Amino acid sequence: MQNMKSMMAPMLVLMTLVIASLAFVWQGIGMHNQVSVEEAKFHALQQDYFIISKVEREAAATGSELNQKLVQIQNYPSELLRLKLVGVGKILTGIFSVLFAIGLLLFMMPVRLAKLIRENK
Repeated sequence: MQNMKSMMAPMLVLMTLVIASLAFVWQGIGMHNQVSVEEAKFHALQQDYFIISKVEREAAATGSELNQKLVQIQNYPSELLRLKLVGVGKILTGIFSVLFAIGLLLFMMPVRLAKLIRENK
């Protein structure tokens, strides 16, 4: 019974680490899936803007709907880049955390085995 109590704290830490890493991977994959949806919206917005003649685009008043579309078009690439890079970062953080948990388990196994062998002697 004492062995079980001494194992509970490290196992809870490892379980928390694995759950957190899976959450990071899930968020990263979600962000990557969102990129294709946002790219489609971006291309539709570009098509709507550039279908209008250049003279009309340049003559648009400040703060008009046409200029707001231009601002959206100019801001989209940075948002897409954020989705891609942060998504990859979250995926890699999740993978690193899982590998770290595996490393901790591999490190703990021989220590626990040596402790059990000493107790049985």
